[in-house]
Amino acid sequence: MNASQRRAAAVLAAAALATPLVLAGPATATPAPGAAEARDAAKLAKKLVGETTAKDAFRHLQKFQAIADSAGGNRAAGSLGHDASAAYVYSQLKQAGYNVSYQKFDFVYTETQAEKAAVVSPAPRDLAIIAMTYTASTPAGGIQADLAAVPVDADGTTGCEPGDFASGTFTGKIALVKRGGCSFAVKQANAAEAGAAGAIIYNNTDGTLNGTLGEAGAGKVPTGGITQAEGERLAADLAKGPVKLSLDIRQLQGTRSTNNVIAETKGGNAANTVMLGAHLDSVTDGPGINDNGSGSAGLLQTALELAKATDKGKDKVRNKVRFAWWSAEEYGLLGAEHYVANMSSLDKKEVKLYLNFDMIASPNYGLFVYDGDDSDAEGSGAGPAGSAQLERGITDFLDKRGVPHEGTDFDGRSDYGPFIDANIPSGGTFTGAEGIKTEAQAKKFGGQAGVAYDVNYHAKGDDIRNINMRAFEINIGVIANAVGTYAHDISSLKKPVAAQGNGYGAAQDAGRGTGNGTGSGGMHAGHAGVAE
Repeated sequence: MNASQRRAAAVLAAAALATPLVLAGPATATPAPGAAEARDAAKLAKKLVGETTAKDAFRHLQKFQAIADSAGGNRAAGSLGHDASAAYVYSQLKQAGYNVSYQKFDFVYTETQAEKAAVVSPAPRDLAIIAMTYTASTPAGGIQADLAAVPVDADGTTGCEPGDFASGTFTGKIALVKRGGCSFAVKQANAAEAGAAGAIIYNNTDGTLNGTLGEAGAGKVPTGGITQAEGERLAADLAKGPVKLSLDIRQLQGTRSTNNVIAETKGGNAANTVMLGAHLDSVTDGPGINDNGSGSAGLLQTALELAKATDKGKDKVRNKVRFAWWSAEEYGLLGAEHYVANMSSLDKKEVKLYLNFDMIASPNYGLFVYDGDDSDAEGSGAGPAGSAQLERGITDFLDKRGVPHEGTDFDGRSDYGPFIDANIPSGGTFTGAEGIKTEAQAKKFGGQAGVAYDVNYHAKGDDIRNINMRAFEINIGVIANAVGTYAHDISSLKKPVAAQGNGYGAAQDAGRGTGNGTGSGGMHAGHAGVAE
């Protein structure tokens, strides 16, 4: 073998020796399943949280206020104020590049024309009463009748069974019924069946009672709500002797049309659609800037920032993101109910989650997260599978920013209700309505104990001055983080809740906070009060 042949043999031998070493060595590293999704989710969430501000969202509230000022003082469904609000949201989203549509539906519009009550005898005084949506009306000028109280059962419920109304006792009288155990509609219907001329339902907790009988045609007798204190005072007066009341409740009702506004990203996998919503309509009594211009504005500004972040393919979303601005929520979640009722079975499978944001800037706020896992053991129970993970996603985000929070029950009184009924994982935040802030909550969140979270709830004073910018900013951060996260990664919905600590809020500011307390956060009782 010559020198050239020896060199060739040496090369072959070296190659043969090298081959098993290569095969035995570590394989080329590949990303863990979902690593790219998690990375992109964290990146987009951080970007959106940083760029979606309450200051920018406030300009939408100013627009809603201007619309209400030019349209009779409100933005109620079926009114010019709501139509203009919907057109504004639609145009903003269209310019941002979303696929946007109106979803039209008919509903029964109501407008209260009179809601007065007073004690005529034995000691005359006025009663603050709020007419229930879809109530029957008294004749013009009202009625006068004796008061009759429905006995409170041992379990605290009253008026839920026809037998609660003793035969002959209520004929021609006004029934006084305590809230609890069944719907307002059932209570007043039983009163009507017993021959009552009207019904007054008093609260079973602090705060005013502003409810609905659920649907058109449900009203059988003129029905209104009063506070717990006033109801207990009437019951005590009645125990001493006869009490005569005057009652004047009249309500205009008629069929009108209105629109939901639906917008979605042009890209993203439709089989993994993530959905967020807020109701856009107000009550007829005021402009509805906190309820729910706040949730609508926060959602709109987040959608606009998402469009900027994904402009020209710089950061395409993996999952389709869909936003909804519901109408006629104040009439019993009608917009959300219409949407869900018209979803196909495939649509319901494709929507992987729904997050709801209703009243996110109450002036005397609490920070309440819907209790997806029923860890508070209050009220209606857990949401559909995945709801616990949505709750943990929000609480992790708040904890990492040092923001205290509490749970609040899925009481069915906002637009998540139809989605829960359709078995779609749901969650969201809320800052309180007519419920009264406790001493413990005042220490936790600041503000004033013994006062409603929003003293202007469903009233004329719910205007541009009725916004707490601190609560607004915090909740807009929650919305932005959710959009950025779930636009790329919904894997957390299937992970055990105990494993969620480093997921949803991982990209956000460090710092552990207190919170995750228990207790209901001032229920939004005026909405869908068919459930008591």
